[in-house]
Amino acid sequence: MITPLDPLALRPHYRQFLAVPEGAPRRVLLTGHSHQAWPDVARAGQDAAFADAALHVDDKWGRVFAVQDELRRYIAARIGARPGELAFASNTHELVARFLSALDLRARPHLVTTTGEFHSMDRQLRRLGEAGVEITWVDAAPADTLAERLAAAVRDDTAAVLASSVLFETSTIVPHLAAVTAAARRRGAQVLIDAYHAWHVVPFALADLGGDEVFVVAGGYKYAQWGEGVCFLRVPPHGAALRPLYTGWFAGFAELDAPRDRARVTGYQADGASAFAGSTFDPASFYRAAAVARFAEERGLDVPRLRALSLVQTQRLIDAATRHDLALATPRDPARRGGFVAIETPRAGALVAALRAEGIYTDARGSRLRLGPAPYVTDDELDLGVAAVARLIAAG
Repeated sequence: MITPLDPLALRPHYRQFLAVPEGAPRRVLLTGHSHQAWPDVARAGQDAAFADAALHVDDKWGRVFAVQDELRRYIAARIGARPGELAFASNTHELVARFLSALDLRARPHLVTTTGEFHSMDRQLRRLGEAGVEITWVDAAPADTLAERLAAAVRDDTAAVLASSVLFETSTIVPHLAAVTAAARRRGAQVLIDAYHAWHVVPFALADLGGDEVFVVAGGYKYAQWGEGVCFLRVPPHGAALRPLYTGWFAGFAELDAPRDRARVTGYQADGASAFAGSTFDPASFYRAAAVARFAEERGLDVPRLRALSLVQTQRLIDAATRHDLALATPRDPARRGGFVAIETPRAGALVAALRAEGIYTDARGSRLRLGPAPYVTDDELDLGVAAVARLIAAG
């Protein structure tokens, strides 16, 4: 049996983010699906990065890479990967772009994706479409049949399928993605799953998405509470055969002292993941993420417990929204629901501003107002948030 997490017991560890700004009426953070509060230990992580830089100067990088390896072990243990399969970047767009650059789009000029992808991937794919790559856009709704329709769209000239495991607009879990991976790989196509809205809130393992055959991208800005700057790409074993065109000099880090081959870029390592490495980055984000990861382990913030609390909190939001007769865009079924609740309203953007004036933090995507709980959010705050939404909608 899972021991429930207690938001009231966790709140003292988030004092800086939960403090009410001077002159503000309150501070209710319902942005758990976007920017969760950082625990106070995050600041100690950033201080440690400064201390290492001051003490070691340019020799700090050995310590930085050790911190990255610590995070690799943390991530790998939670998704069923091997630490050496993980490449880092400051954002998922960089990793997706590097993945796309590794595809032979001249031989296979076709990509398959959905209409429900986040802006960074959606924009990049639309731009590729303008440049002559054929993009098949599979309607994200209904999610229950999305995997089947993605698999059916794969052709012999398909280079890759790119899709999310949880849809960012509605918090809907997409089932049966392993079948997409199997179908695509039978035709020689790659598969990249965007698991950002699953990482640290909806349990998943590589086997759920395609096992050893699938690329997975995610990051720590949302549910993991790591802040900016730490995103990861899981590279399957066969990824060692790929050579990204968009390549950073860290991909050849092990051969910096070797003579340069002007005819061919060398330095791609046999492990595969290092081929997707970038270039010089700000190490502070990794120290912060590692400090938060240690905090999560110490406080028992493992994914099953986080998921259990998230389901209780999102159910409370749904129940309150139902009492107020609000239109839900998020599935009521817990097995189909991710980590936030979306309310359908044409005034979503205006409501974000009106709620912010009352000290209630939310966000919107199109006509969907998104309410995201987090481990430090109390039941009273959830109820207050929904009541304020209902009041503002009723006021017109």
